[in-house]
Amino acid sequence: MKLLVTFCSYVGYGMLWGVSFFSLRVMYLVTDVLFLILYYGIRYRRRVVDTNLRNAFPEKSKEERRRIARHYYRHLCDTFAEFYKLWHISEAEIKRRCVMVNLDVPRHYFEQGRSVIAFSGHYGNWEMMYSYKLWEKGIELIPIYKPIHNKIFDRMTCNIRSRFGATPLAKADTLRVMLRNQKEGKICMTGFIGDQTPNRYSLNFWTTFLNQDTPVMEGTERIARKLNQPVVYLNMRKVKRGYYHAEFYDLCANPGDLEPGELTRMHTRMLEKFIRENPEYWLWSHRRWKHKRPQLETE
Repeated sequence: MKLLVTFCSYVGYGMLWGVSFFSLRVMYLVTDVLFLILYYGIRYRRRVVDTNLRNAFPEKSKEERRRIARHYYRHLCDTFAEFYKLWHISEAEIKRRCVMVNLDVPRHYFEQGRSVIAFSGHYGNWEMMYSYKLWEKGIELIPIYKPIHNKIFDRMTCNIRSRFGATPLAKADTLRVMLRNQKEGKICMTGFIGDQTPNRYSLNFWTTFLNQDTPVMEGTERIARKLNQPVVYLNMRKVKRGYYHAEFYDLCANPGDLEPGELTRMHTRMLEKFIRENPEYWLWSHRRWKHKRPQLETE
């Protein structure tokens, strides 16, 4: 069985590698068909998406939520093509398709000799942010990620994400590597996805997000406060199909001065703001609210 899984993984790896040579225009023809299959055919996680949208936007009509869902599935399918295209896309094309905006926000801290923590969410196409090194060559970009159980696809994902010079770092090694980099005086931007769902043993911090009690991971805030590194928010705003603006916003210059929990609330509110502006670009098929807050617990 293990040999069969390995064989199928290598076949899938090879197919995706080959497909990534096609232009995005051609790949979008495939995702148009994929959208019909996922949305109308197998109805991939339709119940999860419909429930999430109903709870997040009770003020919207059923038809409005259906429209958001349809647009979301189209966008989701496009992100598959855009991610695998990163394998062989040229530097000139990715810089046209993902324009970095407000670069002076993190650069201000780099000029002070300080590393920066960047928060983002599963919004727009977050994978394109790994092209940041093409715009700021002298700064090491370290995106934090959770390794995939399948080693072949994990290696593939890391290869794609490191294509333009980023250095993906497994979540378990985060604090150790960030402490080492700070001790050695390295200037880095460490990227965190702030809307991950905590496991059931880490449901310690709750806040209101999209009208719902939501557990939020505290680890990133604790690291930011411990190292007192400036924190920025990176929003991936979709301009049109296949084109994004990666917008930097200043969140906090000195996290150590904040009360515990405030930084987590800040980046959560920022993400919610952008979701409400264009809800179809968030990852609605994610089971974000699978955990329920204990009745006796208060925030």
